[in-house]
Amino acid sequence: MNLSEKLHQTALRQAEKPAYYFMDQSTSYGELDSAVTKFADELHKLGVSKGDNVALVLGNSPHFIISLYGAIRAGATVIPVNPIYTPDEIGYILNSGDVKVVVALDKLIPLFEKMDPILSNVDYYVICETEPDKGDRGELSIYQKMKSFTKMVGAGDASFQGPELDSDDTAIILYTSGTTGKPKGAMLSHTNIYSNANDVGEYLKISENDRVITTLPMFHVFSLTVVVNAPLLQGGTLLIVPQFSPKEIFRQVKKYDATVFAGVPTMYNFLFQYPEGHKDDLRSLRICISGGSAMPISLLESFEQKFNVRVSEGYGLSEASPVTCFNPLDRPRKAGSIGTSILRVENKVVTELGEEVPPNGVGELIVRGPNVMKGYYKMPEESAAVLKDGWLYTGDLARMDDEGYFFIVDRKKELIIVGGYNVYPREVEEVLYAHPEVVEAAAIGVPDPNQGEVVQCFVVKKNEALTEEDLLDYCLEHLAKYKVPAKIEFLDELPKNTTGKILRRSLKTHVTQN
Repeated sequence: MNLSEKLHQTALRQAEKPAYYFMDQSTSYGELDSAVTKFADELHKLGVSKGDNVALVLGNSPHFIISLYGAIRAGATVIPVNPIYTPDEIGYILNSGDVKVVVALDKLIPLFEKMDPILSNVDYYVICETEPDKGDRGELSIYQKMKSFTKMVGAGDASFQGPELDSDDTAIILYTSGTTGKPKGAMLSHTNIYSNANDVGEYLKISENDRVITTLPMFHVFSLTVVVNAPLLQGGTLLIVPQFSPKEIFRQVKKYDATVFAGVPTMYNFLFQYPEGHKDDLRSLRICISGGSAMPISLLESFEQKFNVRVSEGYGLSEASPVTCFNPLDRPRKAGSIGTSILRVENKVVTELGEEVPPNGVGELIVRGPNVMKGYYKMPEESAAVLKDGWLYTGDLARMDDEGYFFIVDRKKELIIVGGYNVYPREVEEVLYAHPEVVEAAAIGVPDPNQGEVVQCFVVKKNEALTEEDLLDYCLEHLAKYKVPAKIEFLDELPKNTTGKILRRSLKTHVTQN
């Protein structure tokens, strides 16, 4: 079974049911499946065959869903790309990924006009229209490569039969964010993608009755699996929100009686802080899902208390399609925990020698299951470094308690060592988040001639009267002395990636520049 085949089966069973709402307009499963087949047929006519790579440089829209499932139905491998990446970042992925066809918004035409000469593998650009066609395209060679998404879907053959797909064929290549160098392309098979979406859906009890707020960026694996593929596999309805805003989320929940919201911690913080948000605004939600980074416990508890809705934290990474853990719905939720292993996935904590750590001991989290990637695209050495004896080594430090709940301590590479003592950034951040005048906080390690490293923190505050001395005194009350920040700097906002995850590496750059 694969995503395309399952969508077709769902469309046969419930053709008239809304698959998604976009800009308050509904599209049924029957209409979606037909558009997917027609798009696949037109890709085939462009010469796309089994194993070719198609990039989606798109935001949250029906274009993304139709292109994703259509490319898979045509036998292609899909490479989602963040549309706000720089030209250098986009160019690296398209060239490294041997991309043959690019599907992109019309707003990006000027970008690809400049980039086309260096994109030697790209044969066609499929342009998704958001504005009327201006007609005159000039004589640049790129215009000979451009095809209209709307015309392709209109002209395609709805009876098209794509190639037979093998379960181990690569379905999607997800380029990692490149926090430790150039991005690497995690190759995910049809089994990887389908099994994880299906298992997460079953674990979180997602059904055809669910209406899921889809505001996380679709090109990101958290969104792709949890709020796009999982609901569509179960016959649910997506409520597509192109760009996150608290006002729009509250509107969507109330208008459509949404049942599931998924977001990263910063989204929950914005919703919690939104002055017009009231306790009954989210009453239709049966569950909120958090991932992408650890949610401060004080924020989780405050959000739940204010809106009376349960927040279930989980954990994943691109190389695992991505989900490995979630707080279960039929057992107690533990604040600060990423939960227990999902169906058919095994997690464990090991030493540097690969030996399992006793309960509550800290070590590296490793994972195995049908969701674990095939490897990195054209990077055998990097693949071998993280795939060992069937296990994926995540690079995250974790512990497991006596009841099988896992807790992420921190990134292995972000551990701060102060005078020989280990300090985990998250434990310092948790203390700062608990202060009533702190909106956001991040901790990093900076070089120190005496201690090797010391802790430095960056804080966004609610009240201008709050001083560094106030917070340092507060930290002294709640942290061992070696964990107390040597310096606290106030910023108007913390640097984040497109999913809202705070970027500690950018803060390290900020320190070196100052």
